[in-house]
Amino acid sequence: MSRTSIKFEFPCQKSENVTPDLMIKLISVSVVLALLFTVPALGIFLGIYWYTDNILMGAIIGFAIHFITLGFSYTISQSISSFLDS
Repeated sequence: MSRTSIKFEFPCQKSENVTPDLMIKLISVSVVLALLFTVPALGIFLGIYWYTDNILMGAIIGFAIHFITLGFSYTISQSISSFLDS
């Protein structure tokens, strides 16, 4: 069996232009976005479920918060990127 290696290719940049600083920024922005999208929605869902024992209301409000934050993902990403640039 032969193993094939997977190479990351960026469509707008040549691979030699990708610096470690760019990769660190990409990973850190992605981690912050993932946390901002999941933690508030899960916290609200679990809080509502534990205090009211109503899983349906917790799920609906949790999903609503999740999709609201997804709607602002571009602006959040731009602000995090500009914060890391400075």
